Amino acid sequence: MPKTIVDVLEERGFIEQITDTGLRETAAQKTLKCYVGFDPTARSLHLGHVIPVMGLAHFQRMGHIPIVLIGGGTGMIGDPSGKTSERQLLSKEDVEENARRLQVQLSKFFSFEGSYGALMLNNADWLLPLKLVDFLRDIGKHFSINAMVAKESVRWRLEERGQGISFTEFTYMLLQAYDFFHLYEHQGCLVQAGGKDQWGNITAGIDLIRRMSGGSAHGITFPLLTTATGVKIGKTEGAEGSDMIWLDSQMTSPYRMYQYWINTDDRDVIKFLKLFTFLELKRIDELEKAQQQDPGKREPHRVLAFEFTKLVHGEKAARAVRRASEILFGSEVQEVSPEVFDALAAEVSTTKVSKKHLNEGVPLVDIFLAAKLAKSKRAARDLISQGGAYVNNVAWREVEARVNVNQVLSGRAILLRSGKKAYHLLMVE
Repeated sequence: MPKTIVDVLEERGFIEQITDTGLRETAAQKTLKCYVGFDPTARSLHLGHVIPVMGLAHFQRMGHIPIVLIGGGTGMIGDPSGKTSERQLLSKEDVEENARRLQVQLSKFFSFEGSYGALMLNNADWLLPLKLVDFLRDIGKHFSINAMVAKESVRWRLEERGQGISFTEFTYMLLQAYDFFHLYEHQGCLVQAGGKDQWGNITAGIDLIRRMSGGSAHGITFPLLTTATGVKIGKTEGAEGSDMIWLDSQMTSPYRMYQYWINTDDRDVIKFLKLFTFLELKRIDELEKAQQQDPGKREPHRVLAFEFTKLVHGEKAARAVRRASEILFGSEVQEVSPEVFDALAAEVSTTKVSKKHLNEGVPLVDIFLAAKLAKSKRAARDLISQGGAYVNNVAWREVEARVNVNQVLSGRAILLRSGKKAYHLLMVE
C-alpha cells in the first residue's frame, strides 16, 4: 500500500496527536484539503510557528490541497492557548499590516499553481461581517461552558491567582471552530492541523461540523519543540536573555538564522533535518552516518542551515550567508560577491576609507587603531608582532606594514580581524 500523508508525517516526527476518525484511510482514497491558521499578532512568524507550516506543506507534496488561513478576524481577539496572561489587543490597522507580512512569508513554503495549488484565505472575510446575536443563537448554542472551562489553557488562567480570562479570549474557541465549519461548508476542507496547544480548538471544530451538518472531519496536532538543552525551538540564549529567531529578515538576519542552525546540538540535528527541511529520508540517513563517522565536520548542521535559510530567504541569500559564515570562521578570502559583502556588512562593524587615502598606503597599526581593533598604537604593534592581526584572513606580522588598494576585495572593502573573532570591514569609497 502506498504511503499516505499520515505515514510521511509519522516517520518524520510531526504527529503529536491525531483524531480517531480514519484519516489515514481517507487520505489513501482521495485528495484532501487541510488547513492551518496563523493569527497575525506579530509582524513575523518565528521558528516556533514553522512546524505547522512544514506539516501543511507536506500535505501538498503528498498530493493534497493546503489552505493557509490568515487570522485577520481571530487575530483581533487573540488565542489564549499557551498564554499565561491576557493579550494586548492590536488595532485593526496593525492586524491588517501583520497579515500582509505573514502572507508574504508563508507563500514561500507553498505552490499556488496546478491541481494541488494552495489556497491563501483570510478569516476576516467571514468573521468580521458576523452579527453577534445570530452567531450566539446559531453557533454558541452548540458549545458547553463546562467543556470550555475544562480546556487546559482556560482552566490554568482561572486557577492562577490574579489572572483570570476575559470573555473576549474565552470565546476564541467558538471563532476557530466556526472557521473549520466555514471551510468545511465552502471549501470542502476535511482536516485541520496545528500546534499541540490547538487540540481543544481543533476538536471543538470537528464537533461543531458534526452538530451543524452531520459531517465528519479530522484533526492533527504537531509537537511543540524544545532543543536537547530544554530551550524552546527558535530561541537563543544570549547575554541579555532569550532572543527569538524570526522569519522576517529585518528582525533576524539570514546570517543569524544560518548560524542558529549551524550551532544546533548534535543530539537534535537529525531530528531537525526531518522537521525543517524537505530532504528525502535516505539523504538524511546518509548525513546521520556522516556525522557518526566524522562529528567534527558537522556536515548535517551545514546542510540544515543552508536548506532552511534557502527555504525562507531564497538560494542566493543562503549561498551568500554560507560564504560569509566561512569567511567569518577564518577562510582565506580573495574575491567577494556583492551579496556576500552585504551579509558581512550586516554582521560586523564597518569604517569608511577613501580610495585616495589607500593609494598612498596606510600603516597597519593606524588601520587597526581606527577600526578599534586595538586600544592604542602600542597594543596594535603587539597584536601584529604576535600574529594576531589579519588582513583578509591572512596574518600580517610586520609592524611597519602598510595597507593599500592591493588589499581591496572586489573593489569594495578590506576585511580586518583581531585574534579569532573580532572582525571589521574597511569600506572603500
